[in-house]
Amino acid sequence: MKLVSFLQEEHDRLGVLIDDKVYDMEVLHPDLPNSMGLFLNYWADSFPVAQAGELMLREGERFSSRGMLLSEVHLLAPVPFPTSCRDGYAFRQHVAAARRNRKAEMLPEFDQYPVFYFTNHHSIQGEGNVRCMPDHFERLDFELEAAIVICKHGRNIKAEEADEYIAGLMIMNDFSARRLQMEEMMLNLGPAKGKDFSTAIGPWLVTLEELEDLVVPCKEGHVGKSWNLSMKCWVNGVQVSEGKLADMDWTFAEIIERASYGVDLFPGDVIGSGTVGTGCFLELNGTGKLNDPNYTEQWLKDGDVVEMEIDRLGRLSNTIIAEASDWSILERKKSEVGSPRSEVGSPKSEV
Repeated sequence: MKLVSFLQEEHDRLGVLIDDKVYDMEVLHPDLPNSMGLFLNYWADSFPVAQAGELMLREGERFSSRGMLLSEVHLLAPVPFPTSCRDGYAFRQHVAAARRNRKAEMLPEFDQYPVFYFTNHHSIQGEGNVRCMPDHFERLDFELEAAIVICKHGRNIKAEEADEYIAGLMIMNDFSARRLQMEEMMLNLGPAKGKDFSTAIGPWLVTLEELEDLVVPCKEGHVGKSWNLSMKCWVNGVQVSEGKLADMDWTFAEIIERASYGVDLFPGDVIGSGTVGTGCFLELNGTGKLNDPNYTEQWLKDGDVVEMEIDRLGRLSNTIIAEASDWSILERKKSEVGSPRSEVGSPKSEV
């Protein structure tokens, strides 16, 4: 099942996508919750009813004329108001490449436990414009990821049981302002301002039963489901990244286990995978300069269109838009040497 959130009369509504049409949940059954937040909170009762309604629609037995063309629907983020948003660090290939590019040894701790950071869940958005301030354009980056959303409350969840808490998968673009990010992380705190302005998810949430034929064994020594899904990214129509979700070393189940240790997880909590190998300009630029000292770095600019595609999960498109402002918090930095703006060295993080 492909679940979508869309705008109707200034409110978010929940629907199901069948072929090229969106059907409001009330079409499937009048008692179904009409928003993603409510649907996730009543998942155990609502999901089977929605599945039955979808089956009847596909068989053409009821209300098939009440679908809205996808092209005429204003899609929102599938989970427009997540209760929280964590982002993981699951792809060893990405971490190792980024560290190699700055001549740093691979961290042995990566293979010992999964980690994540919290980002701003109020800045979650779907497809469309990403508004950026001047300082965001100091090494503005995309990050090609997948994400899950939690569908039932849990605490101290074991990895062996954690897949039961996943409603489905969707694309995530963890936009990153690298200059702001690296400055903060020099103080061993963050990422924060480098990440909090936008995280895009969408275009829809694909429930796990629709992906069952693509489940593959996870990496040796790990626990949880893995999916053989191709991941790609284009900037202005030029492909810049390609990887596979099955290359995740740490599974979503293992990330859930760590995230829920001594902590309650709630329906609506979003968790990202972290960046796939080759999945951001930070890594690509580092590899390019390592191989060729004259390599020209690329970063996102005003007007750039970033498109991400993951098998079965759809295609997510965002356009970078510069806000009409010249205000810079980088220019407000205080310095003992009298310079209002000091340069930062090479990036110290690959998040």
